[in-house]
Amino acid sequence: MREADETTRQRLADALRREAATPSELAATFDLVPHAVVNHVEHVARSVDGGDEQLLVAPPTCRDCGFDDFDQLLNLPSRCPSCKSESIAEPTFTIEQ
Repeated sequence: MREADETTRQRLADALRREAATPSELAATFDLVPHAVVNHVEHVARSVDGGDEQLLVAPPTCRDCGFDDFDQLLNLPSRCPSCKSESIAEPTFTIEQ
């Protein structure tokens, strides 16, 4: 299939099969905004669920206190619920078999 014929979600899934990436990295690669990437990744997760692949998520982490127990892993939190810092490392996504 030619790249132009693939959907954004298919191209995101292919990229995540090759290497792990953050929403900002994927957004820059595919000319999207990070929140749109998270939305697409949520759908990709449903597509691979139940097959021989799975979406793995390294959670967002507070750079100041290390908090990483966020309620939603597929999210871009703006502030740490523990220390209220706004220095949050983005989650990292990958697809593995």
